[in-house]
Amino acid sequence: MPRQFRLLDRRVLRVTGLAMLLGAGVAGVASVLIALIALVTNLAFFGRLGIEDSSPADHHLGPWVVLIPVVGGLVVGAMARWGSRAIRGHGIPEAMEQVLLNESRIPPRMTWLKPVSSAIAIGTGGPFGAEGPIIATGGALGSLLGQLLHVTADERKTLLAAGAAAGMSAVFAAPVAAVLLSIELLLFERRARSLIPVALAAVVGTGVRYLFAGEGPMFPIPAVAAPDLPAIGAYLLLGAMLGVVSVWITRLTYAIEDGFARLPIHWMWWPALGGLVVGVVGYFQPLTLGVGYGNISGVLSGEFGVAAMAALCVFKLLSWSVALGSGTSGGTLAPLFTIGGALGGVAGAGLVAVAPWLHVDPRMAALVCMAAIFAGASRAFLTSVVFAFETTHQVHGLIPLLGACAAAYLVSGLMMHNTIMTEKIARRGVRVPSEYAADHLDQIAVGDACSRDVVTLQAGRSLGDVRAWLGSGAAAFKHQGFPVVDANGNVLGVVTRRNLLDAQRSDDTRVSALIGRPVLGVREDHSLREAADHMVEADVGRLVVFSRGEPQRMVGILTRGDLLAAHARRLRQARESTRHLGGKATG
Repeated sequence: MPRQFRLLDRRVLRVTGLAMLLGAGVAGVASVLIALIALVTNLAFFGRLGIEDSSPADHHLGPWVVLIPVVGGLVVGAMARWGSRAIRGHGIPEAMEQVLLNESRIPPRMTWLKPVSSAIAIGTGGPFGAEGPIIATGGALGSLLGQLLHVTADERKTLLAAGAAAGMSAVFAAPVAAVLLSIELLLFERRARSLIPVALAAVVGTGVRYLFAGEGPMFPIPAVAAPDLPAIGAYLLLGAMLGVVSVWITRLTYAIEDGFARLPIHWMWWPALGGLVVGVVGYFQPLTLGVGYGNISGVLSGEFGVAAMAALCVFKLLSWSVALGSGTSGGTLAPLFTIGGALGGVAGAGLVAVAPWLHVDPRMAALVCMAAIFAGASRAFLTSVVFAFETTHQVHGLIPLLGACAAAYLVSGLMMHNTIMTEKIARRGVRVPSEYAADHLDQIAVGDACSRDVVTLQAGRSLGDVRAWLGSGAAAFKHQGFPVVDANGNVLGVVTRRNLLDAQRSDDTRVSALIGRPVLGVREDHSLREAADHMVEADVGRLVVFSRGEPQRMVGILTRGDLLAAHARRLRQARESTRHLGGKATG
């Protein structure tokens, strides 16, 4: 008899404890990585030892600055060739692939290769944020912990997601957004047994971040006023526009990656070529170099003029897309936020000039476009909304954020099948879940789907008699398996038609002699999901169904065909609903 599903069990306590310890460890690693990026930045651009925060934009190297990203690209290319190719890119697609195909087993060497390569790439001017590598490193540490300990594949996935959430929380102090990111891009589920450990890991990661960086928002900006109805409408249109932009950016990035793939040189040299573009762009527009979190704050605060924001948007897009397409190690979040925020600031200023009656605030426009571009590119819709709120603490931004991100998601979903996170692994044949719905089989009780018209065989009946009965056609058209009962009606087991017609058995053999295993059953109050899992584990095609109130009384039999019939009803209902709406069923 299968165990009925329980929302939580005691193993969750163990996984939660591990996740919280992991959260503290990942937050510490995040601090080390940020310090390492600062160390490389100070060495590369200022020729000094130190981990104080500094921006590559403040360098005094002149044209020599062009060579710094090239050197970084050479080092990263060598690390990728002789270390692991998985360090290339922003790391989230690779983590998704390991979750979907490899039971969340990330190679242990990634726990140091990814952060070190990212620190070198970003520290030498790479136009990336530190959050992507930290998320990937946190996931790798969670996976490693799950591989070292005796946990299930689902628990290892939970630890991977907990590490990633703790990493994001440690950078941005956005624990709710970090949990949502884990759900939308890594867990592919929303279950209490995974949600609780991930959430508490994010809380711990945020708490440790507070110790090092304080409790203020990541992007502090002056308070914005609550928008009125015309402004909300304008922000919705901006969100839809950013949905289109996010699709173009995704296609541009992968087109550049495809272009590098056609080059007649080994891929280890591609990051150096990408670094050359980064260096040239950085020479003319220094703000594109490095992490650039200050740029996001400046855009959201309204400190940049329209020309400065337009230049930052264009040049950051050029530098980042080429660098990412070249296969260097870096992230996508901060560059997309910079591009979207700058574009939103420009669009907001334009609306103020041409349509002041809309009451658009350029700072709010920058905020909603920052979130909308990520929502459109990644389809992490809820993550985008909550992230923008948590990193700015702007309560009045929630309604515009919700509308703009929904509009961007809608437009992106209609225009593009895959996302910037999934395109790479989809090209390798990996199917990535994009929607989460309640398990249809989990909603149906066995008693509502099983066959009640059960034909049984008496244990003492001879095989010859049963064969003659089958040959008469009385049951041949319907049943493939038959419960065997004793004189008192108790079920002893199940025999199949193949067993009964086996030519090696003589006609004098009793039916009871054909029973090869104890009866496998399920109660009528079990779900079809529990019954299906029991079938798979026991490698059988049918289960005897027993009464809920009288566990010894058989009330029916459940077959694989009954499971398929339940799905057929779901598909039929979906087709009928779609037919009434005049659309096309998607299943």
